[in-house]
Amino acid sequence: MRILIIEDEFKLADIIASRLKKEHYTVDISLDGEEGLYNALTNIYDLIILDVMLPKINGFEVLKEIRNKNINSKIIMLTAKTMLEDKLTGFDAGADDYITKPFHIEELIARINVQLRKKSNKPNTEYIEYGDIKLNVKTSTLTCITTNESIDLVCKEFLLLEYLINNSSQIVPKDILYDKVWGLDTSALSNNLEAYISFIRRKIKAIGSSVKIKPIRGLGYKLEVSNEET
Repeated sequence: MRILIIEDEFKLADIIASRLKKEHYTVDISLDGEEGLYNALTNIYDLIILDVMLPKINGFEVLKEIRNKNINSKIIMLTAKTMLEDKLTGFDAGADDYITKPFHIEELIARINVQLRKKSNKPNTEYIEYGDIKLNVKTSTLTCITTNESIDLVCKEFLLLEYLINNSSQIVPKDILYDKVWGLDTSALSNNLEAYISFIRRKIKAIGSSVKIKPIRGLGYKLEVSNEET
């Protein structure tokens, strides 16, 4: 699972990140509200640790904008502001939890684990679907409903197609796909994405599906159902 820390005290952010990495989380750090909001809106994070007193944009405003964009990442406010009114402001804006400084790192880890367990306790959906394809999220098997043909996807193929299906109502920018599959600090070459998209297209065609991954020039990719014979 991926966690974003939005905290302007680098030493504190680094301590939290180091501890979370020992728990096998993938962690990114943003040191001001503007950068943190930009990263949060990529919608690649399962949980966000958000300070209130931030440069450029304060944490409450960042939180409101995240929720206004319908980002469902779990959010834990982490701040020195201890007044009840501040906590209520955070909860009213959509925070899932609120922990004040100073704090014990183990308490923070425990609260993170609780929030992520809640996130994982959503209805157990084995398949996601688009057009005449369904993707088994447990086995990474792609099936065409029309032909009943199936094929296995490898890790990055699965992650890319999963994200495209879950966001099939919109054009998905290339940089969002890079962030989701390779991470914000990726050194992946630009042709890596195109190569994996090509692999997925071949597998979709191999099972006889009418679903296409359409490139939108200068923007990204979008799923569509073609009426053409495959």
